[in-house]
Order: sequence, then structure tokens, then C-alpha cells
Amino acid sequence: MFGNKNGGNEKMESHLETVLGAESSFQGTLRSKGSVRIDGKIEGGVSAEGVILGERGEVQGDISARTVVVAGKVTGNIHATESLELLAKSQVFGDLHAPQLLIAEGAIFEGSCLMASEKAKIIEVNVNG
Repeated sequence: MFGNKNGGNEKMESHLETVLGAESSFQGTLRSKGSVRIDGKIEGGVSAEGVILGERGEVQGDISARTVVVAGKVTGNIHATESLELLAKSQVFGDLHAPQLLIAEGAIFEGSCLMASEKAKIIEVNVNG
């Protein structure tokens, strides 16, 4: 159902470890070494390798992952170390931090955004005039 578990070449990002169904709710911090898909409601934080928030999914808390795809509603900050994608029907009320960001037309975003990788250094430019 979630891919070939016998194949040793399966990449981590395609390994969906946890699914929170549409009729499910969770309170607390959800932590996973693999990827999670959320179609239900979480009151608390999410920390995983990858996070996919479905259209009916809702997170009230911060999300921290390597890659994040949002189609539902997030009330909290999102920190992605690799990429962050807000799909057309998504709603995000909080700050975004990601080196690569895609916001689709129709997405709602209220907050601030910082697009810098952890490894990037800010270079100051002195203008002598």
C-alpha cells in the first residue's frame, strides 16, 4: 500500500511511516523519523523527515521537517530545512522558514517568511560613497 518495503533502493522521502486519518485527532507533539501524512487534526507540534498535510488536515502548532507540503490549515510556524510548498487551498497563519518556497495561487498566508538555508551565510555589503 505504501510502496515496496523489500526494495533496498527506496528513498526516505517516499517512505510514508505515519498516517493520521481524516476522522482522527491527536493532542501533543508527533515525532517521526520518516514521513507523516495528516488528514485529521493535531493540537501540538509535528516533527518529522517529511510532512504532508492533506486538504482536510489541520495543525494547531509548529511543524518542523526537511520537506513540507501543505494543502490544509496550519496555525503555527513552519520550519523546513529543504523545501516548503503551500498548495492552492492551503491556509497558513504563522511564520515560514525554508530555503525553497512555493506558494500556489489561491493559498492564504499570513505571517513573515525567511528564505535562507541553515548553511547559508549572510554577506554584508559595505558601500563607500
